[in-house]
Amino acid sequence: MEIVDFIVDGAVSRQISPLEGEMAAKRPEGVASAVATSLGLRGADAARAAPPSVGFGDISASWGEIASAFVITAETAADAPAREALLDRAMGPKRRRKSSEKLRRGRRPSEGLAFVARDASGAVTGTVRLWDVVLGEGGRSALLLGPLAVDPTIKNAGIGSALMRHAIAEAARLGHAAILLVGDAPYYERFGFSADKTGSLAMPGPYERHRLLALELVEGVLAGAQGTLKAAGRKLKAQRLSLAA
Repeated sequence: MEIVDFIVDGAVSRQISPLEGEMAAKRPEGVASAVATSLGLRGADAARAAPPSVGFGDISASWGEIASAFVITAETAADAPAREALLDRAMGPKRRRKSSEKLRRGRRPSEGLAFVARDASGAVTGTVRLWDVVLGEGGRSALLLGPLAVDPTIKNAGIGSALMRHAIAEAARLGHAAILLVGDAPYYERFGFSADKTGSLAMPGPYERHRLLALELVEGVLAGAQGTLKAAGRKLKAQRLSLAA
């Protein structure tokens, strides 16, 4: 019997046992096998390894079953209502007043960089999108990640970590050089983010400076970067603005 790699706790890959492999083979239809190591690849390696969707399960040998199985796929237009409802539950109404929202409003996510996590029934349980920005007036192009959110009724299933790793790998595969976000360093540093290169950068509105973090996908690309982030993404049509949050 073939042994496959799974994500456990959203970050650590391991080879599962024959018993767990049998249970993994019984995963719900449409949930693909997860090759955990592919999520940490960069550049050409990521291009060869990245699948169109990635499946995960928090596997418990003692239970003998897969708990919280989910799959990551590209977001579709039909996912917008479920995504917005999830964001409202996870983040509340104040999410629309964040400084990051000024860079997202009226824009489309960067091409190919909007993802959702689905459970075995197909329901949206997590979301992450990345947006095109420019670092200062006439500055370098980069991506702004967010919001990252998971259904608050699902805890410790590794969905948020899996979304992050998949998004980073896809951004690298598509040739982007850097990703920025506003968030808590103790969580995001596990993915390589830090405030080391953002001291001369700023958000277009109130924010906590120590929470502006960055990840270089191309080494040294943020050296000397300065100025206020500006939106650079494709614009939405007027009738879709209500779903752009």
